[in-house]
Amino acid sequence: MPTVHVFARDHINTDEIIPARYLTTDIEAELAKYAMEDYDKDFVKRVKPGDIMVTGADFGCGSSREHAVWCLRGAGVSAILAPNFARIFYRNAINNGFLALEAEDVVAAFQDGDEADIDLLTGKITNHRTGQSVTFQPVPQFALDVKKAGGWLEYMRDHSQAELEAETLNAESTEGGHGHPGSDSDEHLAPGTQRA
Repeated sequence: MPTVHVFARDHINTDEIIPARYLTTDIEAELAKYAMEDYDKDFVKRVKPGDIMVTGADFGCGSSREHAVWCLRGAGVSAILAPNFARIFYRNAINNGFLALEAEDVVAAFQDGDEADIDLLTGKITNHRTGQSVTFQPVPQFALDVKKAGGWLEYMRDHSQAELEAETLNAESTEGGHGHPGSDSDEHLAPGTQRA
């Protein structure tokens, strides 16, 4: 049964997920040794294959490094649930076949060390300690197909150009503005300006 690791703070950035001093490799097993090191030095000692992370909003903000996804996947994390994700982290997760699931009230539903099950078909994560289930945004079939293929490059090799152009990925993390929570509304534009 997967264990849940709770990182409740909003805006955990990619430097906290994998510090820049370790970006000398792209080998997941090597990166995994340093996952979340600047946030929780003992995380890699506790995490086991198949475990789940529950985090605050805007997880993965900061730089666009794919290493953030690679180190978590290499450490054994099977999925991350958060109210939303930084757009580039979310896209990197999809491109690498890694589950980044949006669930509004997920942080309040779990304590560090709880056991949980994720059901991708029903879109629910269930806390075994409390019996509470939290609904997450359905995973687009496209994202599941990319995960099954092993990542975007593997998926791309098996599909025609027309099929690839027909794919869409609409989720809060891809449609929202930088710095969740937020939106791309015009209310923050200077008077007399328009969005391009």
